[in-house]
Amino acid sequence: MISYPNRHCTVELQALPSRIGQVRRIVSAQLRYWHLDPLIDRAALGVTELLSNVHRHARPDKSCTVELEFRSDRLTVSVRDRDPRLPLVADAAEGADGTPLATCGRGLKMVAAVSESWGARPDGEDGKVVWFALSATA
Repeated sequence: MISYPNRHCTVELQALPSRIGQVRRIVSAQLRYWHLDPLIDRAALGVTELLSNVHRHARPDKSCTVELEFRSDRLTVSVRDRDPRLPLVADAAEGADGTPLATCGRGLKMVAAVSESWGARPDGEDGKVVWFALSATA
């Protein structure tokens, strides 16, 4: 389901590898429609990282909702899932497996690097929201 009221877009999905590419294309198309082309690459990268985390870590299932909201020159991208555990950021010098050259465990560091701010919060008793924000001003 996709809704587009007033610079707001919501996509519900299963965070499976085949769906993540589709959501990247939806995010890119929506930002083009809103004339926010300069934000496309960073938003697509950030949403990919958050959905990959849902795919790898969320329990009991991979159901999630991606939400885009543009308000006052600020785009907020959030991913809501049904796992109440808040994410942990990997140590700056080490990946998730404890080695400096690890190939996973750095997704939230990448989200932090491409966004102006990010965070996570509980969503009721059975879920959480992880979000990041991008400024549309130069």
